[in-house]
Amino acid sequence: MKEYDVVIVGGGINGCGLLRDLALNGVTSLLIEKGDFSSQTFQGSSKMLHGGVRYLENFDFALVQEALEEKNLWLKLAPHVCFEREFYVPLYDFSKYRPWMMGVGLFIYDFLSHFHNKPYSVLNKEKTLSEVPSLSPKGLQGAGKYFDGVVDDAKLTLECLYDALLEPGIDALSYHEVTKVDEHVVSYKNRLTGEMSNVRGKMIVYTTGPFTDKLLPKLGIPWTPKLVPSKGIHLWLKPGTIKTSGSVVLTTKDGRVVFVIPQRDAILVGTTETPVDQEIFDIKATDKEVKYLLGILKEYFPSADISDKTIISTYAAVRPLVREEGSNESLGKVSRFHKIFRPNAFSYVILGGKYTTFRRMVQELSREIVPRVGKIYNPNATMEPLRQHSIVPTFGKKPAMTLQLMKKIIETEKVATYDDLIMRRLSILEENPQMIMGIPAAEVKSLFSM
Repeated sequence: MKEYDVVIVGGGINGCGLLRDLALNGVTSLLIEKGDFSSQTFQGSSKMLHGGVRYLENFDFALVQEALEEKNLWLKLAPHVCFEREFYVPLYDFSKYRPWMMGVGLFIYDFLSHFHNKPYSVLNKEKTLSEVPSLSPKGLQGAGKYFDGVVDDAKLTLECLYDALLEPGIDALSYHEVTKVDEHVVSYKNRLTGEMSNVRGKMIVYTTGPFTDKLLPKLGIPWTPKLVPSKGIHLWLKPGTIKTSGSVVLTTKDGRVVFVIPQRDAILVGTTETPVDQEIFDIKATDKEVKYLLGILKEYFPSADISDKTIISTYAAVRPLVREEGSNESLGKVSRFHKIFRPNAFSYVILGGKYTTFRRMVQELSREIVPRVGKIYNPNATMEPLRQHSIVPTFGKKPAMTLQLMKKIIETEKVATYDDLIMRRLSILEENPQMIMGIPAAEVKSLFSM
């Protein structure tokens, strides 16, 4: 039976980020993921690297500062998968904040970034409408303008995985489901072939996000529920649907925040904050949730042609928000700080947090794990650029596609299924495209039957 220092269960950004941190510190590790890497929660984000302006309202200054530092770090380390752009916060007569209050908040935001953000500004009504022409002018007072990062969340996760796999003693399995954990022995099943296998880990780490509360008891691990699951959905709209020179942050009358972010020759809209009352693996957006977002867009952008026909595709995910003891706060108010638990002497669980702060989150775990296997932890190891980039970049010029190049992507980028290829390696937004970068979809699918 093969043995590793660490077995990681869960292949989202925390799992892949932890694998990279351990790998760069010489810790042999195996990552096991039930589906494709980054196919669940961490592909379902709002595609942002940001401090979280709205968290200032909760006085989460430490979280915002940490996230801003990480955002600016990744803009330097991985400019091929993320970039900085402007965000506008329209202010109306019914808005909670006045322009001067917005100015104070954005000053604090830039201060917490150590002024590494591009400088903020507060615009009057006329300037706001010149930069975001589709906005409703009725009751508009102006807008706050600040800068944050836009990211391909799946690609950043995958490239952390690729970087880890360059180190000796590191392995990763997708479409393998953990079925049993007997102290240090982990049993898992290949979901594509049905084959069963076992592996031994000195330590086992669960980075299973919203699935944790159900998975751990199923595996016989002592655990009480820790999560307040929150479902969020997003829409991809056709380019030009909304006229704006940058991203827009809408604060709705019911207290929610909806982002409108032009990117990838499309417009991303989201998200919602609703309790979860359905199966959460491969969760989908409902018609009711889609209509809710469309209704908000029509209210704020009345001149835009917004309808079901402008939707390219939708996606959904569940955030693993950690329950605070005795708290009855709304989902939007629940803290985004992470927590680490120790169910037993050789197991760890990490929950909560934000996508942007994943590197800092897993560092807290690595600092404890690495010395336990006789290594000296280097906190600067993950501050180097990623060494293996995706063949097809999300942003910028894409290579001319051929079946041979697609086959190379399948062989080198841990691709197991057709959906893996089009959704996360090629970043195709359509749900059932007939052509894949100029090649008939049927020919692309044939690559998986060889």
